[in-house]
Parts: sequence; C-alpha cells; structure tokens
Amino acid sequence: MSLLDRLGVPRIVNAYGTNTRLSGGTMAPEVLAAMAEAARVTVELPALQAAASRAIAAATGAEAGIVTAGASAALLLGAAACMARLDPGAMNRLPDTDGLPNEFVAVRSQRNMYDRAIRVAGGRIVEVGIPDRISGPGVRDAAPWEIAEAIGPRTAGIYWLAGPNSEPPLPEVAAVARARGIPVLVDAAAQLPPRENLRRFLAEGADLVCFSGGKALGGPQASGILAGRRDLVSSALLQMLDLDLPEAQFVPPVEFAPAAQLRGLPHHGIGRSAKAGKEEIVGLILALQRFAAEDPKSRTARWTARLEAVARAAAPLPLRLVPDGAKPGLPLLEWRLPDAAAARRAEAALRRHDPAIHLDASRIRLGILAVNPIALSDDDAALLGRALAGCGA
Repeated sequence: MSLLDRLGVPRIVNAYGTNTRLSGGTMAPEVLAAMAEAARVTVELPALQAAASRAIAAATGAEAGIVTAGASAALLLGAAACMARLDPGAMNRLPDTDGLPNEFVAVRSQRNMYDRAIRVAGGRIVEVGIPDRISGPGVRDAAPWEIAEAIGPRTAGIYWLAGPNSEPPLPEVAAVARARGIPVLVDAAAQLPPRENLRRFLAEGADLVCFSGGKALGGPQASGILAGRRDLVSSALLQMLDLDLPEAQFVPPVEFAPAAQLRGLPHHGIGRSAKAGKEEIVGLILALQRFAAEDPKSRTARWTARLEAVARAAAPLPLRLVPDGAKPGLPLLEWRLPDAAAARRAEAALRRHDPAIHLDASRIRLGILAVNPIALSDDDAALLGRALAGCGA
C-alpha cells in the first residue's frame, strides 16, 4: 500500500498542467535524489543560496538570484527589495511604509490576483491605462507616457506581468524606468517554455524577474526564483533569512556583496514566510540546470510522444495535436466537442473517473478541452486515452 493510500488521499491523472491546486507536476529521479541527499545533511543557508545564485546567474544572465518558496514569494520579496533597498531600518518596518516609497505602477490590463503579494509586502498598486483592446470597445492599452506620468516621489517600482499579449512591451517600459531611476519587477511565473525566456526579460531591461520552480522547470512545487540586480536580490535575501545571530557573525557571501554595506543587521524580515528549505534549494538548482541544458526540440519531442500515446489509446476519438499559442515548444492534444455544454459534461464525467482525470479546461466556453503533457505521467497515457474514448462514445 502506497503512502497516499495509507493517508486516504486518492491520486489523480493530471492532464491539465502544473496547476498548484492539482499539486503541480512531477520531478525527475535526479532531482528527487538531490533533495533526499540534501535532507541528510546540514549547511549554512547563505552559502547554499550563494550556490543557487551562481546557478541562476549562469542560466538567466542575472547578476544574482535566490530560491524562494514559489513565484508569489519571489514577487513579495522583489517588492520588499524595491521598497527597502539596503536600508535595515526600512527592512525592519515593512509592511509599514509610512515615509517610504511604496507605490508600484502597473498597467490596468495586467492586474491579477497574484499581484497582492506586492500589497502583502506593504506596497500600493497605482493603475494606468484603459484596456480597450481587452474589453472590446477599441484597440488601445496603456502607453509608456502614461507610465511615466504615474511615477512620483513615492514610486518604488514598475510592475510588469509577462505574457504574449502584454502591453506596452517590456523594452519600452524599461526605458521609462531607466530614465527615472525606478526598478522594473517582472512576474514571469509561468513563462517557461520557451527556454529563451530565462534570459529574455532581464535582457529587455527588467531589474528583477520571478519564475516558478514547480512548473515547466520541473523543480519542487514550493520553489521559485528571484533573479536580477545584485543589490536588489541581496536586499530580498536579507529579508528572507534567519538573522537571529550576533551582527558580527553575519558575513554575506560574495554573491551578495552589497549586503555588507548595511549600517546594521535587520531583524527577521517581511520575507520569512517566503523562505525555502535546503531540499527545495538543491532541487531547484538541479532542475534549473537540467531545463537549461536540455535541447528544446528534445523536450518538445518527449511531450509530443506522450500525447501521441494518448491519441492512439483514444482512437477513433478525433483528437488533434496543436501548439500552445502562449508557450512556444509546448504541444497540446485538443478535443473539440459540439458545444460548451457537451464539453462541460465530458469534463465532469472525467473528474468522476477512478482515478479522477483533469483536463485543460481553459477554453471550455468554446467547447474545447485539451491534454497538457507537462504533468502527465507516461504510465497514465493509455489509461487517459481509454477514458477519453469511453467518454466520447
């Protein structure tokens, strides 16, 4: 009997993707082995985060990076770094921001429920632009000049949500930010693949970028990356670490050299809830290195073969391989049903299957369900195909 059986937790077939509510994806045996090895030893966390910084810098081109407890935690820490910078007094005060720059300019069409991490840190979001292109009456969105006009004495940074349709483009936003000496904080949690996105946002002018570690990277579900400028990453790290030690004993690694400039050592910071354990840090390092080293064409071929196995088992159900328009290199297996009602019935029937099956239902209003291969086990491909065929009969 498996551990989940003993706990009374039924397993599922995850053909939706690396959604957190479905427990994310699975990890490669090498990543699991690295985490198990880390669990058997003890280390100093600043030294381990320094090793992570070297790996993150190599993969992203950043000056520095740290591992956090997910991308939302990275966003919280990034916002805290933009507000407190290298001021230990400000670090001690967050989320109290009286007298501190605490405003983050954000394009209205990029607002989402994850940006509350900025507010948790003590930030306030200032919206700009009218998203006519999203709501339908027109074609315009925010313009760079509107972002520039929203910057004032209390502006701590610009928040930019990465996505295939994000406007204005990041280079134009970054140009405004550079002219005013304001950092740009990019949320790119789910923007992998393609592999090129590891470097793209920093190359286009971002000062900090957040990635999820538990999605396509294949790292621990409770892991994320904050990468970018060394001074801001150092501030974020200081606001996450356990700093309950005599000040003279804290010597920051060279990877976080700006932390040595502080006039004193802050107490535990706003980011203590964002900390990552040694197991998550080691697992993320190895997963990142594997993702960066793998040929994207090989990755796509592996995912495609998994979907083709599903399609064979589902015959004669008419399924179609299509590219995911938002993530280059990611194939999907699309199932077009007669209408939205039929799609909802099929989706509900599959969730009642034993084990329960979860498909990508993001386009269910169009009568479309899809199989996402990232979190799907090869062992479940035939089972899933038979279930789809039975549901479509």
